[in-house]
Amino acid sequence: MNPDDLILLTGRNDRRVMDAAREVTQLSDTRARMEGRVLDVTDTDAVARLADELRTRHGGVDVVISNAVARVLPEESQAARADEFIDVSNTATHAILRSFGPVLRPGGRLLVVASSLGTLGHLDPRLHRLFDGASLDQVEYAVESWRSRIHHKTAEEAGWPRWLNVPSKVAQVAAVRAVAGERREQDLATGTLVASVCPGMVDTATSRPWFGDYSHAQSPAQAAHAVLDLVFAEHVDPALYGELIRFGEALPWHAGTPLVEQDRLLTP
Repeated sequence: MNPDDLILLTGRNDRRVMDAAREVTQLSDTRARMEGRVLDVTDTDAVARLADELRTRHGGVDVVISNAVARVLPEESQAARADEFIDVSNTATHAILRSFGPVLRPGGRLLVVASSLGTLGHLDPRLHRLFDGASLDQVEYAVESWRSRIHHKTAEEAGWPRWLNVPSKVAQVAAVRAVAGERREQDLATGTLVASVCPGMVDTATSRPWFGDYSHAQSPAQAAHAVLDLVFAEHVDPALYGELIRFGEALPWHAGTPLVEQDRLLTP
């Protein structure tokens, strides 16, 4: 990268965003311009305004990495935190895809950081029809139906698991697949990549409370390579386009089994 390139670091906390931008700017090998920007990705209008601003000022964007997460602890009620979790993981992902997809320049990268739990098989088979081959509008409808059932305490009888992370990740991957399906031919012709990424187990304050064995966990810096390898890859592998990518390989969309035992360990 060079001094004419602009990298935006975004987040909800003004101080943390500015401190991060300052820290990266001061690194000896940083050449691009760094700019911190306060952005709440659950504010869909704010996301749209930022995308429009970048289109107007710079003619579009080359790389978009969607990596927002809502922290939920094991002892907390999943249902009580559902709105915040769904807004951050799903409503925001839909907004990023809708707003930044159209301003992504040829040869660009639009990557949503997800999880290996995002494959369809981790959901009850009764729910597969909601996401398999769905459009983005249909994914959005399924997510809001799930949210409504949580509020009305009918989610479990319909097959939705208590653990919010499973449906939210499946819906994230389904949303990416929906958008990629519409763009595939044109994007592959121009070397553009739209995909979701699972960087593997990462040792963070958000994930640590959920796992007992961290012997194979990566630091955030190590996990970033899984994303950056895709950003800087010279060519786009058609087998990876639109898929959930883990360690350079596409995870089968229909893989996985419902995590029934895990649900029993969670706070209702």
